[in-house]
Amino acid sequence: MVKKAIIGPVLLLIGLYFLLNPAGEMSPGYIFAHFWPTLFVIPLGLFFHWMHFSMLSRKGVGLLVPGGILLVSGIFCQIAMLMNNWGSIWPGFLLAAAAGLFELYWFGGRNKWLLIPIYILTILSMLFFVVFSIGNLMSETFLGQPILAIVLVLAGFVLMMSRKKST
Repeated sequence: MVKKAIIGPVLLLIGLYFLLNPAGEMSPGYIFAHFWPTLFVIPLGLFFHWMHFSMLSRKGVGLLVPGGILLVSGIFCQIAMLMNNWGSIWPGFLLAAAAGLFELYWFGGRNKWLLIPIYILTILSMLFFVVFSIGNLMSETFLGQPILAIVLVLAGFVLMMSRKKST
């Protein structure tokens, strides 16, 4: 059980890292500096989920909120560490709070009032991700602005040339 559940995914992640970064170093300091979310934050989130699902009663439903927040935050932190894009990944923390609340909603009696903060946090997170993605495309690549300009020109042309539907 331990081999399949723990050692297997660790070996898979290390193998993927070597495959994607063949010249990378693997000193303990490097591993802790770059993979701290995978080593500490994500397992803690999984531990909270395990604690909830190992209880037979619904008393542990409150464990899902910190579990969801830690799991999603850990995933976003790991992505930010590997891609070095902390400046544009922060809306993931809003999505992490929404994920934790959604787990509480889904497994905890489906209180419809929980959907209000879930929707607000999810929409804000997606809005900021879209804004930062467009901003990164415009500033970091030399093709970003011309491609956006061509798309806007084509969209305007299609709108101008489309016929009105008679009613």
